[in-house]
Amino acid sequence: MNSIKTLARLEKLHRLIHQEKTGTPKELATRMHLSERLVYNLIDRLKDYDAVIVYDRSRKTYYYTEEFVFCVNLSLSINGSDRSVSLLQKYSA
Repeated sequence: MNSIKTLARLEKLHRLIHQEKTGTPKELATRMHLSERLVYNLIDRLKDYDAVIVYDRSRKTYYYTEEFVFCVNLSLSINGSDRSVSLLQKYSA
């Protein structure tokens, strides 16, 4: 479950960076209901996936300097039944 929560947080962070609407690190942490340290860790995680992220002090936002696509694809099977739920979210910058 923790991995799903992390993926959801990464997706939200990616969306805000893509829109260039993060605000300062403190504002971003408040907006995401996280600590600043966790926000920095999530940014580092996106960078681990080769996202080139920088912070612009004058505009007070993080942004991508190169195109970056973050795609989350989850599939869930319940009790081995044939029913499954799939979630696909794709955002590009």
